[in-house]
Formats: sequence, structure tokens, C-alpha cells
Amino acid sequence: MLTEHAVHMLPYRGLGTGIPRALQDWPSIDLIDDVEANQFVVRTGRQFVEEATPQFPPQVTPEVSRLLEVMHGEMKRTDIQSALGLKDHKHFRSNYLQPALDGGLIEMTVPDKPQSRPQRYRFILHDPFA
Repeated sequence: MLTEHAVHMLPYRGLGTGIPRALQDWPSIDLIDDVEANQFVVRTGRQFVEEATPQFPPQVTPEVSRLLEVMHGEMKRTDIQSALGLKDHKHFRSNYLQPALDGGLIEMTVPDKPQSRPQRYRFILHDPFA
């Protein structure tokens, strides 16, 4: 469940770049490869951050961020709209649903028939090895 949401909240920059980026961002980080215990441990010190980190990448609008926050599993348009407390179908579609679809954050379960009665929307699961 966590990985389902993490792909939309955390920027993916390519396989094998995590450790160099961690070392660049946190020079005091400890990386411990415990072969005997068959585990890799990352130890960081506690840091106070004055500026809040955005939950979603900055290119995502506040409306799309709200949509992503209420989505879970596969959902009907009416259920997403209801969870957001929105009544106007056109406003929801143009400001929430379509930008999320265009941004590649969600997908239709029946893409060939956008007006299909059983149509649902879900997060797009990105394969990090693709």
C-alpha cells in the first residue's frame, strides 16, 4: 500500500542514484552493510527543518494533490468527487481528474471507453526497473 502512493510523492531519478543523492543531501549519514545479519542500515541524525517539505512534487497542482490524497485502490469518478466534497462534474473533470490523467499520475481501468459505466480510476504503478 505504501509503495502505491510513494511513486507519486517521491521523485524517481533512476536506478542506482539513491546512495549518491543521500550522501550529497546528508553528508553525516551512516551507511552500514551488515553482511552477517544480511541487512543494510542507514542511520541519520535528527535534523530540524524550518521549511515544510511538499507532499507531492511542485508541478502537481493543489487540486491534483487533493485528488491523490483521497484516492485508494480503484475508484469511480463519483466516489472520488464525493470524497473531495465537490458537486460540479465539469469543474471536477477539468481541474482535478483530467490534469491527473494528463500528468500520468492516474489511469482509467477501461481506457478505450472513457464513458464506460464500470470505469474506475487508479494510481499508475511505475516499474522502477523499466
